Amino acid sequence: MNRIVTLDGLTLTSRDVYDVAFGLASVEIAQQSMMKVQLARDVVDRIVGGNETVYGINTGFGSLVNTKVSQDDVEQLQINLIRSHATGLGPNLPTEIVRAMMCVRLNSLVKGHSGCHPDVVNQLLDFINNSIHPLIPRIGSLGASGDLAPLSHLACALVGEGDVEYNGEILSAMDAIRQCDMAPLTLKAKDGLSLINGTSLITGMLAISVEQLRLLTTYSDIVAAMSIDATDSSLTPFDQRIHEIRPHPGQIFVAQRICQILIDSQIVSNSSNSKRVQDPYSFRCIPQVHGPVNESLMKLIQTVDVELNSSTDNPLIFPDVERPGSHEVMSQGNFHGEVLALVADSMSLGLFELSSISERRIDQMLDPSRLAIQPFLASNPGLESGLMIVQYSAAAALGELHGHASPRTAFSTTTSAGQEDHVSMGATASWNLYEAIQRCSEVIACEAFVAHRALQAKELQSSTCVTAFVRCMNSIVNPEICDRSTSRELINISRELTSSKWLSVIQSTLAHPLKKSL
Repeated sequence: MNRIVTLDGLTLTSRDVYDVAFGLASVEIAQQSMMKVQLARDVVDRIVGGNETVYGINTGFGSLVNTKVSQDDVEQLQINLIRSHATGLGPNLPTEIVRAMMCVRLNSLVKGHSGCHPDVVNQLLDFINNSIHPLIPRIGSLGASGDLAPLSHLACALVGEGDVEYNGEILSAMDAIRQCDMAPLTLKAKDGLSLINGTSLITGMLAISVEQLRLLTTYSDIVAAMSIDATDSSLTPFDQRIHEIRPHPGQIFVAQRICQILIDSQIVSNSSNSKRVQDPYSFRCIPQVHGPVNESLMKLIQTVDVELNSSTDNPLIFPDVERPGSHEVMSQGNFHGEVLALVADSMSLGLFELSSISERRIDQMLDPSRLAIQPFLASNPGLESGLMIVQYSAAAALGELHGHASPRTAFSTTTSAGQEDHVSMGATASWNLYEAIQRCSEVIACEAFVAHRALQAKELQSSTCVTAFVRCMNSIVNPEICDRSTSRELINISRELTSSKWLSVIQSTLAHPLKKSL
């Protein structure tokens, strides 16, 4: 572990979640937060010991809200809740998403408004730090009431039920708990509901996506700059004066970043020799397309930053030590994932546009009637097909992205006998974005591969930034210009486009590092 992330319900970042998700950080709880957890718990204990009727503590759930549960059965109510709601379908979530979900759920609990017992916090903390990863089917959340089914599978593991991955093996949760010298969690009043009612899966996926997108959008500008140099395109459309009179922040940001990437390019400095009056839209309009995508990312970042440090279960506890009473417990709708679902859908659409313009640049660089140096950049056109099919593969990935561009939020269904009559489909939208990032990275990888080969034919040097990126690519790309399978090279490049390794190398060569987001 490289560092420790301290959870206090107030300061968690997407970078923190990413590091916990990928095993780069362990977790601890701020002492002051545990005091808040206990204060809220005292309210729940008072309710259980008295005659008050409060949803989720001593009533049924959903449409069964008006069914009173006796004091003797409140603990059985919680175990029944997580067992009945653990109904997920489909393949299991990747380990990093499970860890992200656990981290987000834990941070929400320690905010001190859930009313769970401190034992719940400690068990979840131990699961993360001991790398006990519950097997959680991906499908089952409607994004309201939160991520019920996935979180229920997590809750079952905490009490020793279901299966987990531990030390690279699949075993029962109880076996993993015993191997770590732990004890299964005993759920008390409200504990089950506190664990399963909230947007933790949605938010965890989006936190990972945010960190990948900071990188991918930066790489996409570097690759676009490569293509500009590879085709002797003009940097005039990126002139600051143009964008100041249409001052959309994303457009200005991208224009400036492209200029920074190509600031010392010998190719750009000689581009006045080009015979083209204007470049194609896919080159000339990069700021006007990449820019709005960066604005969508900024909105996603802002939304996720808020959600990471929010209380999203129901009911919520607001302890009032001096004036205890029913007003301390409020039923509300913070579990509804609409705000997350909408930004996830918007970002998925943005990735389609980012990939669409990238695929058009690929086509331009391979077509001899347009910007290609020679047909499909083949060394012996006709006998060899060159990079013809690289564009096909990019177009196929773009076809899948067209499906990802369809909004998942635009569907709701009535559940729980009409009590829960509008849902967000936030988990579906977040997973859709998670997959869209992969497809987009593949398209950008195809453009990078084509531009890399085109630059090899240039006598003049590209910029310091582009040259550093080319050197990184050289660790993957076979230097021989001949017909061969390029699949493995493209896949490996796409993986690097959501990793910080290459960008760190590139940044180290620059006098002024590139900004990764607005």
